[in-house]
Amino acid sequence: MLQEEWKGMKKIISMALALSLAMTMGFAQSQKGNKKKTEKTEKAAKAAAKGDPEKGKEVFEGKCNICHNPDSKEKKIGPGLQGLKDGKLPSGKDATHDNILANVNAGGGGMPAFKELLTDEEKEDVVAYVMTL
Repeated sequence: MLQEEWKGMKKIISMALALSLAMTMGFAQSQKGNKKKTEKTEKAAKAAAKGDPEKGKEVFEGKCNICHNPDSKEKKIGPGLQGLKDGKLPSGKDATHDNILANVNAGGGGMPAFKELLTDEEKEDVVAYVMTL
């Protein structure tokens, strides 16, 4: 009878160890996901910090101000950009570094693509400036 009880205990211990291992693996995976989210947030902050808003203002005044008001939501040829720092582009998309840069590069809706018209540094500067509006 003791042997049967011992076999039963061994099964319970084995199951407890297996469950403990599964829970540990699940926790480790969840922490890995949190680390990725933190890394993405840090990358976005670093990307926004690449540009110089003062230089971006100069580029904006020379290339973008023709169509866009920086200090008003009023439309010129393109939409006014006032308030972008509060979070939304005129299209309704989030006003993130990557979304603004994509608009600058690809253009659209009558806006020319600036991918080949501006240097990477000028584009980063414009993005940094636009994110202050």
